[in-house]
Amino acid sequence: MASLGSVLLALAFLAAVSAAVIALLGRNGDERRVVLSRRVVYAFCALLTACVAIIEIAFAGNDFGFKIVQEHSSIETPPFYKMAAMWSSQEGSLLLWAWVLSIASSLALFATRKKLREIVPYATAVMMGVAAFFTGLMLFAPDVQPFATLSPAPADGIGLNPLLQHPSMMIHPPMLYSGYVAFTVPFAFAIGALVTRRLDAEWIRATRRFALIAWAFLGFGLLLGARWSYTELGWGGYWAWDPVENAALMPWLLGTAFLHSIMVQEKRGMLKVWNACLVVGTFSMALLGTFLVRSGVLQSIHAFGDNTVGPYILGLIGVVVIGSTLLIVSRLDDLRSPKRIDSLVSREAVFLVNNLLLVGLTAVIFWGTFFPLISELFTGNKASLAAPWFDRYTTPLAILLVLFTGIGPLLAWRKVSWESAKRVFRVPLAVALVATVALVVFSDAAHKPWALALFVFAAFALTGLAQEFWTGAAARRDLSGESMPQALVGLVARNRRRYGGYIVHAGVAVLLIGIAASSSFQTNRDVNLKPGESTVVDGRTITYVKPIVGVDSEKFTYASLLRVEEDGKLVGYLRPSQRFFKPTGVEVGTIESYFAGESTSEVGLEAGLKEDLWIAPRVDVSDVQRRAHAADSGFAACIKGGPGTPPQCKALQAMMLAAKANPALRSQALGQISKLQSIAAERVAKSYLGDNAAVTFKVIVNPLVTWMWIGGLIALAGALIAIWPTRGRRRGALVRTEADARKEAKYREIRDAELDHAVGKLSDEDFAVVDAELRREALEILDGENGAKVSVGANGDAPNGSENGANGNGAHPHEPEKIEQS
Repeated sequence: MASLGSVLLALAFLAAVSAAVIALLGRNGDERRVVLSRRVVYAFCALLTACVAIIEIAFAGNDFGFKIVQEHSSIETPPFYKMAAMWSSQEGSLLLWAWVLSIASSLALFATRKKLREIVPYATAVMMGVAAFFTGLMLFAPDVQPFATLSPAPADGIGLNPLLQHPSMMIHPPMLYSGYVAFTVPFAFAIGALVTRRLDAEWIRATRRFALIAWAFLGFGLLLGARWSYTELGWGGYWAWDPVENAALMPWLLGTAFLHSIMVQEKRGMLKVWNACLVVGTFSMALLGTFLVRSGVLQSIHAFGDNTVGPYILGLIGVVVIGSTLLIVSRLDDLRSPKRIDSLVSREAVFLVNNLLLVGLTAVIFWGTFFPLISELFTGNKASLAAPWFDRYTTPLAILLVLFTGIGPLLAWRKVSWESAKRVFRVPLAVALVATVALVVFSDAAHKPWALALFVFAAFALTGLAQEFWTGAAARRDLSGESMPQALVGLVARNRRRYGGYIVHAGVAVLLIGIAASSSFQTNRDVNLKPGESTVVDGRTITYVKPIVGVDSEKFTYASLLRVEEDGKLVGYLRPSQRFFKPTGVEVGTIESYFAGESTSEVGLEAGLKEDLWIAPRVDVSDVQRRAHAADSGFAACIKGGPGTPPQCKALQAMMLAAKANPALRSQALGQISKLQSIAAERVAKSYLGDNAAVTFKVIVNPLVTWMWIGGLIALAGALIAIWPTRGRRRGALVRTEADARKEAKYREIRDAELDHAVGKLSDEDFAVVDAELRREALEILDGENGAKVSVGANGDAPNGSENGANGNGAHPHEPEKIEQS
């Protein structure tokens, strides 16, 4: 199987190189070569899928002849984690990178098979160039061959790092890698657009969904990682400004800016330089995240690789940044737009401010993350910046982002009159004022000005977003006669991008409320309790009922049964624990070796919408370790079989001497030793129960932290709504040509403008100007396609006779009967 995998991997490398070369040979309109290159990409995907299947089969079957299986799994590793063990390794993560890229490339080329004929060859070459790089690493870089073998095959493996044995780890790395990799698609098409000077919005329309999918994957991966940190690492937090955490956050921030900025180019033909720079920056940061995880260049709890492939990935980042920068500079004249922002009070102006804030956040995080390397370069000493430094500089920027998250949806494109602005801002500002007074009077927020500002801005943003849904649904209800719930569902279904984005904004606001509350008003205490003792933390009585000890062949587990009461009533029982793992992959170790491996914490968590009670123990096992050392010494003396040793020891010595003379008896001897050691280990571990030892508990009360997870899930739901195809596309009415895409985008603009008018964002005068301009642009699109003018009726009929191009409800405001048809 390993030989087959090696052959398939080599064929995949050749396929990636061939696809890139063939695509470039077909760049001048040779359709046959372009089609052939696409089919070779499909073959590349099939080959890597087979490689992944072989590795997973080897893990499932405990085939320790595979080096990757022997180093990252064992017989005792639970099957659930065996399937995830591949991406815990250096070579496995590279294979995952290349495999996900093969899937994303295949989907992108299938989606654009009848569009962007000038750009696709170059985009194919870029994607397959990146694919060839990662596939080539697995073939030619030292110590990262996924199909390397061991001969003879060991009887057992080393096992999976205990820190990774958490349900989140099954999907957290694939989510992050899928996010990193999917950003390759918009990057590749952007490079193709720059090379061919096709710098309109067509490449954006073709790849926007891939960028949004990448953003959603990366965001979900960040959320899972935070949850893992919160429940597994035992330090009490969910975000430590760790270098690898930061490396995943930076492309997400730049990707957020990119997704907002491309809307301006789609609708106004502006910010082209911004978009080119943002997509290059996002992809470069995605590569940087991969580099930090697998290079070990910065200290991180999340870094599981060594420096084997780091220099190669760093070289790729250099090529991407330098090459893309030179290409953008050479196309500056083509990227400049004659259009300008009409008014500072407009949605595009807010998006520009968002770009500046998101890029500023990324710059701050980048500086703080790489400060150890920067300081070492200039001073010779590696100094790091702690969490308070990051909090100090990121908090103001994050609070301003929340404010503009609320302002943007309230504004229309192009310009907003003073009367319209007063109408749409009146209710959100009133709610923000009420929230300010309530927080100052009834809470401690007045003593935390940054938290107070965030809560107030979040109240403003959430009210504005709720107002958007209400006014839009009310306008649809008035036209259609539907009930309010039906009108709301229909509104979102017909305008998935718009209202899916609003849901994402709401989710981010809720998430930041959870972060601000839990970080600003947290109660954090260390308490030392013996069995039977109690303490009071934040109004709760916590009683240490008794210790519990568990022993198996992998670990000692020391748990503490805690009773939690509030106002004399039982809230529940918690059972936090600390686990001590012995090194795996050793046939027979000592009892003391149980304390030589990893130590992990399983927290006790009482979660609620109001607050979380979080408890992690720190167990003093020094007495147990002394007993383990004494037991090991006694066991060693027993095996030597000196004078006065019991008969059992002499029998064991005889068995070992026989095994030395006859290797066939080795497994029997080792089994007997292991059995005796297990009995002794259990006795030593459970001796802790008689010590009446005190345990130090870290007790944290985190207010509103559950809303952080809820907000993340709300944002993910909004992203899925925005990604999900419309009903027409699900039935097969896909956009088949670039002309179709242009018409669809212009219809959507007309529909959005009419919806903005219906909900009061645009005055009658402003709407008349905007509507006339949009319909003129629609006529130009149709003239370019048909060579003749097509009349757009003064009564608002959509261009080309469409019945779907009006007010976001699927009908023109003067034709309510068409709503039923939509």
